[in-house]
Amino acid sequence: MTSTVQDPIDLLRSSLEEQFKLYTEQLTELTACSRQPGRGGYDRDTLTALIGSARQALADSARALRRMAEGSYGTCERCTADIPLERLEILPHARFCVPCQRQQTG
Repeated sequence: MTSTVQDPIDLLRSSLEEQFKLYTEQLTELTACSRQPGRGGYDRDTLTALIGSARQALADSARALRRMAEGSYGTCERCTADIPLERLEILPHARFCVPCQRQQTG
């Protein structure tokens, strides 16, 4: 008998793969706009910010997928504690548990 309930990590992997695909498409489109004479209707600063944001999101998704492949996904990169599933469901690319994230940004 097979289960119809998916493993939460499989669901997170699917979500990250979808995000990776969407950010890749967005970055491709924005890069094409940056090469057009009118920058696709974007002003230079906005386009630069959007490209930077898409690159960061793409890198975050790629790092999370790499951690999954390496078996370290869901483990805080600072203290090595498990990152709660609830946090990963909200922020699938989370690299730190909440206390360590606060120390990173604080």
